[in-house]
Amino acid sequence: MDFYKSMQIAASGLKAQTGRMRVIAENIANADSTGRTPGADPYRRKMVSFENKFDREVGANLVELAKVQEDKSAFELRYDPHHPAANTKGYVKMPNVSTLVEAADMREAQRTYEANLNVIKASRSMMQRTLDILKG
Repeated sequence: MDFYKSMQIAASGLKAQTGRMRVIAENIANADSTGRTPGADPYRRKMVSFENKFDREVGANLVELAKVQEDKSAFELRYDPHHPAANTKGYVKMPNVSTLVEAADMREAQRTYEANLNVIKASRSMMQRTLDILKG
């Protein structure tokens, strides 16, 4: 595998993980966002999926964000009769976001991002060493 190809593959991984981290950050930011009217649905957690795309110019499969989907799991009900979004029984629908799960996903995305960044750094270093050898 040549240096250019490895850098392009790693760069696509960086871009995909950046998109993933944006979605996770949105989920965390809205972890307490309830509906505005009684019985209204609150914020629904978003999840990302990835896909391989063959790039003819590079001659390799690159990773991309496929689509962002909403998590269809049930909302938690919290008893708070004074909340503006409380239903007739006093329950408020809370988002289906677990900050613990989001924190774990963010850590995984961060580590994957760092791994791709290390591939780019290593490729750049090897390219520089190759040029140094050719100069000498």
